[in-house]
Amino acid sequence: MASSTVPSPQPAQPHRPPRPNLVFRELRGSRSPAEFAAAVRRAAREIGERVSCDARYVHRVETGEIRCPNYAYERVFLHMFPGRTLTDLGFLPRSAVRGRRARYDDGATPPPDTADPANATSETSGAYEPYDTYDTSDPYDTHDNEESDVLRRAFMTGGGATVAAASLGPLAFAADASAAQRTVRRAGTGEASALEEAVRRIRLLDDRHGADGLYRRAAAPLRAAYALLDAGTTRQRTADRLYSGAGELAISVGWLAHDSGRFDDARSHYAEALATARMAGDPGLEAHAFCNTAFLARDAGRPREAVRAAQAAQRVARPLGSARLMSLLALREAGGWAGLADRAGCEQALARAQAYFDRGPSDADPEWMTFYGEAELEGLEAQCWSTLGDWPRAARHARRAAELQDPHFTRNIALYTAELADDLARGGRPDEAAVAGMRVLDLLTDVQSSRVQTMLAGTARVLLPHRRASCVSAFLDRHASLSAPGSRSLSA
Repeated sequence: MASSTVPSPQPAQPHRPPRPNLVFRELRGSRSPAEFAAAVRRAAREIGERVSCDARYVHRVETGEIRCPNYAYERVFLHMFPGRTLTDLGFLPRSAVRGRRARYDDGATPPPDTADPANATSETSGAYEPYDTYDTSDPYDTHDNEESDVLRRAFMTGGGATVAAASLGPLAFAADASAAQRTVRRAGTGEASALEEAVRRIRLLDDRHGADGLYRRAAAPLRAAYALLDAGTTRQRTADRLYSGAGELAISVGWLAHDSGRFDDARSHYAEALATARMAGDPGLEAHAFCNTAFLARDAGRPREAVRAAQAAQRVARPLGSARLMSLLALREAGGWAGLADRAGCEQALARAQAYFDRGPSDADPEWMTFYGEAELEGLEAQCWSTLGDWPRAARHARRAAELQDPHFTRNIALYTAELADDLARGGRPDEAAVAGMRVLDLLTDVQSSRVQTMLAGTARVLLPHRRASCVSAFLDRHASLSAPGSRSLSA
């Protein structure tokens, strides 16, 4: 019998798990991953860098998945910890990994802007660290790099823009998303990472600029996300990441619709995320979808639905072990009770929210909750008291919320200050309300949020009888001029 000419298979390379970065974990100290990520972003702004650091990135560093950061992150980390080198921070020396282009399950390599150190001057595509390490043990989870690049262009932003619409421009590649749906055969970790990065970028842009300029541009990556689910993958872990990423993206796009007053669109996106969560058996995603559904129901004048959705979210979230998540969900329930004029129910839910919050952050907190701190707690409580008509108490909490808010969250500062202006106006303090309203108008040069604009318009109507006061008159005149047709500042 002739011997076979088929070569014998090569022995599989043993999988070596990444070595945890214990030094970096020690440097984080008692701060949660989300809190540490916020500190990294603040440090980046101090030196003029742009990084989209979040809790997931911190986790990837601490578990050793990122062996050496890209150049933008290196500059930020060395700024945060002066006098130390990368190896002092627990990373491998760059010389030990230089020249090894990052490999993904799909066999692709990083885009040129991050693979070439000469071009890596800013954090423009955070998911593609040039020295990341991925598991490459599955030889079947591969497809052409060209196909992967189509999807990456559909998801990733170019960064460097000063207005949200320009920053999100590359996300609006509807043609690329359509091409991806036609050509992709298998989705790998490169696509999962790009999808997760799209969610982070949208959230960061919303924090800074509000939703109105982002919503329509975010539709294309959402279509591409669900095209990825249809494409399938050979790995369950990658499939789980894709489902989770698509669901989180649906929630983010839903929130953009919600904040820009498109309630029916928001409801549809949240329902899509909820269905995705249940198909994937993802309780964290399900809790998030119910959380936003409760918030939308409250804003849309369906307070009983808000209560039921918030209670459903708490049932799903309880086993997840995040006290901060439970705190936020209790606040969502409190908002529903306030809408029902049930003061006792509202106070009980607020007490639970505070008790959960006082337990502090933990590693179990979802990464999407980076916005939730003491300022948001105060702001949501202010909204409850405002709904119940307790204007002095509402104003006290709204003022504290605006004072505590991290400057990174420009839209939230505008929101809390608009809440303060309205509570002061309705509480019989027109001069103070006008001063707060002026601060909101200053912020609206950078923020586009229909919700904030609607609140400010209501405040202006309440202040009309007090026009004779000079500061009130100045506020009303400026608000009217900016609200006029053709005005860029308050137009959607």
